[in-house]
Amino acid sequence: MDIVSQLQRQYVDFMSYVYREGLLNDQFLMLQRLQDERNPQFVNRVATLFFEDSERHLQNLTVALDQRPVDYTKVDAYVHQFKGSSSSVGAQRLSDICVLFKTCYEARNLEGCMRSLQQLKDEYNLVKNKLHTLFRLEQQIVAAGGVIPILG
Repeated sequence: MDIVSQLQRQYVDFMSYVYREGLLNDQFLMLQRLQDERNPQFVNRVATLFFEDSERHLQNLTVALDQRPVDYTKVDAYVHQFKGSSSSVGAQRLSDICVLFKTCYEARNLEGCMRSLQQLKDEYNLVKNKLHTLFRLEQQIVAAGGVIPILG
């Protein structure tokens, strides 16, 4: 098996893993289908914007939950924005945590909010690492003269 075939197999296996684990959903596949020769870095650029937005949202949430009294209206706005960003890139588990987070801040449960924030941070870091791994694999495939497999 040549290097391109090996890398493509790794890519397909990795994508299967992130879908099976619920890290990404069909929305991510839709983004990949929008990428073409005219816009070969489309998904990478969308992900970069997602990373920037997410880090800002996480920082805003951290600050909002550290203030006393907690302004749950701000927390609501930040979680809502984070959920929208997560949904737009297909980060399913992040989006799901935002739904649970909402239950906590609607109940004015600060301890639950702090747990949810930590879950968001942990899951975000996991998604970010997996997307970076995916983009590295794509770069290796292209550098080896191959074509990135289209899934779905």
